[in-house]
Amino acid sequence: MSTLISAPELRHRLDSGERTVLLDVRWVLGRTDGHSEYLAGHLPGAVFVDLPTELADHAQPGQGRHPLPSTDRFQDAARQWGINDGDTVVAYDNSGSMAAARVWWMLRNAGLESVYLLDGGLAAWRAGGHPVEAGEVRPVVGSVSLGDGSLPVINEAEAAQWHRGGVLLDARAGERYRGEVEPIDPRAGHIPGAVSAPTTENLAPDGTFLPAQELRRRFEALGVDGSSTVAVYCGSGVTASHEIVALHIAGHKAALYPGSFSQWSNNPGNPVAVGSEPLEERSVDGVGPSGRSAAAGSSVGS
Repeated sequence: MSTLISAPELRHRLDSGERTVLLDVRWVLGRTDGHSEYLAGHLPGAVFVDLPTELADHAQPGQGRHPLPSTDRFQDAARQWGINDGDTVVAYDNSGSMAAARVWWMLRNAGLESVYLLDGGLAAWRAGGHPVEAGEVRPVVGSVSLGDGSLPVINEAEAAQWHRGGVLLDARAGERYRGEVEPIDPRAGHIPGAVSAPTTENLAPDGTFLPAQELRRRFEALGVDGSSTVAVYCGSGVTASHEIVALHIAGHKAALYPGSFSQWSNNPGNPVAVGSEPLEERSVDGVGPSGRSAAAGSSVGS
């Protein structure tokens, strides 16, 4: 099943009149200007999706900063975006698909098959000379019926043991994995046994995904092969979806840990490791370095 659609392919699809629901998911950790940027210019007909309120439940220390919403709540949001059963959905953002991958994962998990990411996002669309429009788009309410469980997930207890029989990837920036800084969660470091795999390394300089062959080499170097059982986490389960997209392109299935490090680090009983190795300087009592930093404004590992 294809995952990406290029800007020329999308333009052709729209010009030919094929029904397509466009979702603009501009969101970056530490910023609140996604909607205003959308209003200034977006793909024609695109509906704005507010990640914190429509793609997540309220933050809870025991569940993480962006818990997945209930199926009913997500279905209500998807209908407000104008989605009907059988529709093709294309999501995009302006940050290398780091945010848009969240709605891709959620819709695929809910049972929709025809869901794509605009490769390169808004930047690729603009670079191709394709039109944009300003203002709010309010579509006719859709009637899509969503389910749950089409994609694998793991919980906190499974994350603790995953490295013993599989590969657990940490999709956050390397400095957060190593415990050098932590802009938002209560402790710095990583889940013991996890391997550092920053999402930024899934992308070419222009913000498009690397070719499948290059992604396969990247993940093979991290221990992912055809026999690996793979799970992914980030800060709050957002950019981990981006890693799952990249793994999917490379031909690998991966489970999402929705609570991610924001849930893990809020539980004082969970150990935290620091340093560049999966088990380096492991903290067995759950007390890790504070490593807090005022640095913010990046969606990497959100």
